[in-house]
Amino acid sequence: MEPVLEIEFLKKYYGKSANQTKALDGISFRVMQGEFLGIMGSSGSGKSTLLNCIATVTRPDGGDIRMEGVRVQNLKGAGLAQYRGRKIGYLFQNFELLDNLTGRENILLPLSIHNLSEAQGGKYLFHLADYLEITDVLDKFPAQMSGGQRQRVAAARALILNPKIVLADEPTGALDSRNARALMEKLAGLNRERKTTILMVTHDSNAASYCGRILFIRDGRIFHELRREVPEESRQAFHRRILLVTAQLEGGSANVL
Repeated sequence: MEPVLEIEFLKKYYGKSANQTKALDGISFRVMQGEFLGIMGSSGSGKSTLLNCIATVTRPDGGDIRMEGVRVQNLKGAGLAQYRGRKIGYLFQNFELLDNLTGRENILLPLSIHNLSEAQGGKYLFHLADYLEITDVLDKFPAQMSGGQRQRVAAARALILNPKIVLADEPTGALDSRNARALMEKLAGLNRERKTTILMVTHDSNAASYCGRILFIRDGRIFHELRREVPEESRQAFHRRILLVTAQLEGGSANVL
């Protein structure tokens, strides 16, 4: 299995000297092809800064981000546009759908931005809509959809160009428990059946239990790594182990079982 994404000694600092905040303090890890990796940590731990650096929204102060061996910080012009449009798909917490566009138009928007014809994504659109159970809202506007439907439309938009990796930033944060579970089951299914590579930042232990591996971050560094003991380990058993680490993370203990 090859790494899709490599993070090496990544640093991002805010402020100076005594007031400096080390959002990312030399963090390193790899995301393997077909992996569903979760990033957990308390507010201010650096997890959202990490996603923003990978998405090139924030420029790191040091270290490397490599996508399929190519250093992201060196990309410019068409290469950077290709990276943002075709290599990564971004799923936001608050949907970020355009209110004046229908579900269909929101999903197909990345094709327009990157000068691709709708015909190139049309067939995949119907496959995604069927899988995500949003066929009946393709011609509706976001205001006419439930929160769960809006997030699944947003998921289809993130997937429409078949990116190398989906970056999901607290994707269940604006959903109730029922819709959160439905979304996570769909994302887990895409990972399992289509080998979609997903990197998800979350504070929700239930959402994290759908991952195959979790990195816990504290003060911009990796505090602990947790994997499913075996592929057959139940989600409920994995969830219990996540809660144990989360309790120690929040309590400041370094003695992780």
